[in-house]
Amino acid sequence: MATSDLSESPLGRLYLAFTDGTVSRRAFVRRATAMGVSAATATFLANAGAQAASGRSSRNGFAFVAQEASPGASPEASPVAATAKAPDAGTDRQTRGAGDELRLIVWQAPTVAAPHSALSDKDFLAAAPVVEPVLQYLPDGTIIPNLVEQVPTVENGLLAEDLTTATFVFLPGLTWSDGTPVTANDLIFTWKWVTNPDNSANSIGLWQSISGIEAKDDRTAVVTFAKPAANWFEPFSGNYSGSLYPAHVFNNDPANKNDAFLLAPVGTGPYVMASFNANDSARYTINEHYRDATKPYFKSIYLKGGGDPASAGRAVLQTGDFDYAWNLQVEPEIIQELESGSKYGKVFSSPGTTIESLNFNFSDPNKEVDGQKSQKDTPHPLFSHLEVRQALNASVDRQQIADKLYGPSEHPTANMLDGLKSLSSPNTSWEYDLDKANKILDDAGWTKEGDVRAKNGVKMAFNYWTSITPVRQKTQAIVKADWEKIGASVELDQVDGSVFFSGDPASDQNFYHMYWDLDMWANGPYSPLPISYMLRWYAGKDGENIAQKENNWARPNTQRYNNPKYDALYDTLVKTLDANEAAHILIQMNDLLIEDVALIPIVIRAFSTYALSNRIRNDNLANGPSFVLPLWNIANWNETDDLLK
Repeated sequence: MATSDLSESPLGRLYLAFTDGTVSRRAFVRRATAMGVSAATATFLANAGAQAASGRSSRNGFAFVAQEASPGASPEASPVAATAKAPDAGTDRQTRGAGDELRLIVWQAPTVAAPHSALSDKDFLAAAPVVEPVLQYLPDGTIIPNLVEQVPTVENGLLAEDLTTATFVFLPGLTWSDGTPVTANDLIFTWKWVTNPDNSANSIGLWQSISGIEAKDDRTAVVTFAKPAANWFEPFSGNYSGSLYPAHVFNNDPANKNDAFLLAPVGTGPYVMASFNANDSARYTINEHYRDATKPYFKSIYLKGGGDPASAGRAVLQTGDFDYAWNLQVEPEIIQELESGSKYGKVFSSPGTTIESLNFNFSDPNKEVDGQKSQKDTPHPLFSHLEVRQALNASVDRQQIADKLYGPSEHPTANMLDGLKSLSSPNTSWEYDLDKANKILDDAGWTKEGDVRAKNGVKMAFNYWTSITPVRQKTQAIVKADWEKIGASVELDQVDGSVFFSGDPASDQNFYHMYWDLDMWANGPYSPLPISYMLRWYAGKDGENIAQKENNWARPNTQRYNNPKYDALYDTLVKTLDANEAAHILIQMNDLLIEDVALIPIVIRAFSTYALSNRIRNDNLANGPSFVLPLWNIANWNETDDLLK
């Protein structure tokens, strides 16, 4: 990004001063935090700035890695602190299983508990206590080892300088919850299983960057990439894509879909699945083979699904029946009402990177082809017209939605990449202008027949789907009222979040099927440098990345968007080894989406607005941007010092 782009804001100028050495790392984080930037985001920016300034992107790719301190190194000079680790306050004084049952409420009830088959957060949350990733992200974007001894780097000899191979050495004595040793073959199996198209793994796109894995011995696996990969770490990192699967549970057969694993996974995590009732609840008990003798602290977990955000918050803050309520997407006054005078808990949130957006279906949901609707090669009769999308975009009152329905840290946005200064485009803007919207349609020949516009026999009529939450229904009402003012006929539909966000290939009411015209939901990057996030609009060769019947609707491009210019940018992005160039390409991709009105960003949301019982130590939750799953550090959850046993 050019200097003129960054210098337009106080944070941008501070970032530039840090990268040119005028401001120290410690001062940058302190001053950015004082500006209202969350500590995790400030540290993430510090990591990115240090990487760009030091040229580390040419060595370890785009990875922010906690390095061993060298004799001449200092925290000021190092991209990240040498002591980076998962927060674990109090765990050295606790006893395994001493805590009472931990009770979690996730109002979008999980459908499955196998991470490579999960298609939304509710399912990843259900998997997290059981199945773990090889590497883990901290909220500031730092990568730390989880199931291996070290994160591969050029400095420690485990990452090739040309970024074509990475070596992983698994922890000694590491076992699965059934006592079977974890070996390098489990990584080989995971790769083969995920990349088998018949298994419909959500993470196939990332793992396909691997051309081979060799077991040097029982604990050592050497991964070879198809081409030099600056994002080499993505397949192995974080709960969204990096989970390790047990080869022996699948009889070491990558063609074994093992449907039983969806509901009763076997993992290396602190808990085992005691029972799982799809679309309802799950119970967990302690993994007696877990690698840390003092963890986990809570003797069991009860995860309850269903309901709505307000009732979930009420169950923590007003009745004290639960310890944690996920994703409280409710109006600020409701949050205040729930929290006011509560003797049971508090609400926590920080500025985030998740975008609530309106998403156009570029295929025809009313035309059936070979047993499926919204087939990728059937153009949408209305939304294939750019002027229609432009008019609808100009008619969304983002400011009213943000002011009435969201909190003070959540604001209107014109971008799908937002929340991180280095990746937020300075080239876009949003406007609310009904006169302009009407003129766009008039000039394009969309004339009114009564209250509804039409052109060449196509009416400007469509349905608008989302999940059931008060905020989303109120958003629907605001948007519909304005769209009707420009001559649109809008039918509002809602479905329970447990269904809407389900990955069930048999359900035609989930957002992967998108058997409707337009929908609304929120999404954000699943890694610190959001390469995999941009797959949401990548079609790929013959549309292979588009959610369709042929892949069990398990690909990220749910909108059936197909733009060769966008695909070309993505193909260039995955080849670049320079972090600054990657940021430039990511901004270009964002700008193309916005210019083409592929979707309508509305609000950048806070990450992980949640209610937490006063008895639970918040520091060890370590919630952060969208690439950090809220339960990622569940092994270290415990009680406050006065209650710790």
